[in-house]
Amino acid sequence: MIVLHASFPIDPEHREDALDLADHLVEQSNREDGVIDYRAAVDVQDDNTIRFFEQYEDEAALEAHEDSDHFQRLEAELPDVLAGEPDVRKFEVSDATELEL
Repeated sequence: MIVLHASFPIDPEHREDALDLADHLVEQSNREDGVIDYRAAVDVQDDNTIRFFEQYEDEAALEAHEDSDHFQRLEAELPDVLAGEPDVRKFEVSDATELEL
């Protein structure tokens, strides 16, 4: 399984546009084959940071996602809404266990 965590600092003047882009991306991405889960959330300590949490079955699913129209739209419009450099981390996970709380 491939897991991505991405953090995007958003220009406050373009926050609503960024949230609309994120919402569309999440909706469309969760329909893709090979996507286990795709979510976005606003950081609780900085409401101008959007964090993405993505899980893919494999590298092929991630590559297909990056080739999708909705991801390409994000790539094209992202520079207009950013306030800094994104931080994107990729993890290759061999096992995941749900914890009971």
